[in-house]
Amino acid sequence: MKTKLLPGAVAAVAALVASCGALAQSAGSIVVYGGAVQINPKVDSGDLTAPSLPGTKVDVKKASQVAGGITYYWTDNISIDLPLSLPFKHDVVGAGAIDGVGKLGTVKALPITLLAQYRFGEANSMFRPFVGAGLTYGYFFKPRATAALSGITGGTPSNPTTLSMKSRMGTTLELGGAVNVTRDWSASLSVTKTFIKTTGSLSTGQTIETTLDPVSIKFGIGYRF
Repeated sequence: MKTKLLPGAVAAVAALVASCGALAQSAGSIVVYGGAVQINPKVDSGDLTAPSLPGTKVDVKKASQVAGGITYYWTDNISIDLPLSLPFKHDVVGAGAIDGVGKLGTVKALPITLLAQYRFGEANSMFRPFVGAGLTYGYFFKPRATAALSGITGGTPSNPTTLSMKSRMGTTLELGGAVNVTRDWSASLSVTKTFIKTTGSLSTGQTIETTLDPVSIKFGIGYRF
């Protein structure tokens, strides 16, 4: 029975797709989407400047957040995407010579990105892979240091070590795909790689140069206006 029903189900889906010409991701369309994203920094840390031990490095852990955005279809194949999200909270931990000391602090990050995308296939295709490229401004704020950081840098309970991270501009590349579910609803999945660096500064006067270069995975459900 199941084998007899399968061809009918496939035919029904094909008929639905054929009848929904307005599935098009076409010029002038605006898609608002919401979902989630995970940012996983691929850290290459320099050494914390003297008087710390040589090889004193840091790592930045991944973080997830509710996210969304707005995509405008400039032409049938070219779109402009503005991702939006709540701030991400990343743990900063010891690495290198201080690997194992645990969490040194936390920092909130808000990546502000604008992407130009090229979508393959016809405007009314059910599945459309795409590539993108653009700029990202990494805004880092509300850093919080821990007692562990004070302990390795000479801070005291009355005068603890504090930290900051400099906001910087970077570039972003994207690879993804979008599926039209109904005439107006769609789902998308994309992976981005951002090339960005930052400088961490301590109240002791010490600094550390860190390459972040995060990989992000984003899933969204969109509605087209």
